[in-house]
Amino acid sequence: MRLIAVAGSVAQRPGNGGHAWVFLQYLLGLRLLGYQPLFIDCLTAEMALGADGRPSRPARDRGIEWLRRLMGEFGFEDSYILLLDDRRSVGIDRSEALQRVRDAALLLNVTGFLADEQMLAAASRRVFLDIDPGFPQMWRELGQADILAGHDDFVTFAQNIGAAGCRIPTCGLPWITTRPPVVLEHWPRAPGGSRFTSIGAWRGPYDPVEYHGDRYGLRAHEFRRFAELPPITGASFEVALDIAPADRNDIELLERNSWKLVEPRAVAGDPDSYRAYIQASAAEFMVAKNMYVKTHSGWFSDRSVCYLASGKPVLAQDTGLSGDLSSQEGLLTFTDLDEAARAVAELERDPVTHERAARAVAERHFDARTVLARLLEELEVR
Repeated sequence: MRLIAVAGSVAQRPGNGGHAWVFLQYLLGLRLLGYQPLFIDCLTAEMALGADGRPSRPARDRGIEWLRRLMGEFGFEDSYILLLDDRRSVGIDRSEALQRVRDAALLLNVTGFLADEQMLAAASRRVFLDIDPGFPQMWRELGQADILAGHDDFVTFAQNIGAAGCRIPTCGLPWITTRPPVVLEHWPRAPGGSRFTSIGAWRGPYDPVEYHGDRYGLRAHEFRRFAELPPITGASFEVALDIAPADRNDIELLERNSWKLVEPRAVAGDPDSYRAYIQASAAEFMVAKNMYVKTHSGWFSDRSVCYLASGKPVLAQDTGLSGDLSSQEGLLTFTDLDEAARAVAELERDPVTHERAARAVAERHFDARTVLARLLEELEVR
């Protein structure tokens, strides 16, 4: 059985069910294709911080247990390593992990998270997977950070990179485009639901980027444009939103416009509850980061594919989606408040048709078997 190593950050975010699913889709999908996946994570003292912002042993222990539980729950207990400080690790032995990486067809380094020099050097082929397009490319061009360095191949969710109208710099690299995969067997249709929902962070881990005289921002900068959608449409909207108390003005703006805000960890704190929250929804109202919208990237959400697979229509902010992801039954796109309101009305007019179509969109365009097989073919992995 061929090996493929996948590197990413899960232990750093205990209690974040959606973030865990980003990596589980790859591990489960590769296993379905007959590959033996190895997951590589890293948790240093600086990554495990307490409420005071300082390194915390309890926070580190929570991260270790979170990853251990996830890997065991999905059958990867013998297929992961968590790198700690001072060459210590949890999971399989470091020497065994290094040998598996040497034997692997490739190492898929999600957002370039893995920086362990020994582990990277062991890989015969290092593939950078860009799921936050725009940020790493602009950081490199600005000389702020170069997480692309040291990789042999470059893959991105930015469907439009290199095309006319897309503002994301290619950095002179030959990019392969891919889509977020969803393992359909783990995301069955679930009819019903009475409200539009979404799950996400108001700001997230990155700061806005100033590039060539323009500012490329975060989800907060886009979401404010749609704050009045609930009173305009009369529909029910709920967001499991990670938003800081310091954003009090934004919280008040949303609540004043009848958005129901819930704590993500309370409703989507593990893979099962994340899935249950999505499947209890009527549809998703997806607002993208300003970076994805303003660059005309063609990015699509790894969360939205879970809604679609569950038979939940997605109202997606247009990031330059085109071709087979243009607005259609089950997947309605919008660029402004008026278009969003019309999309809500269209979905409420014929929900059954859109629910059926949503699952079909997932099956046609985001099935992990198809997405990952196509990616491996592009990478010439046999």
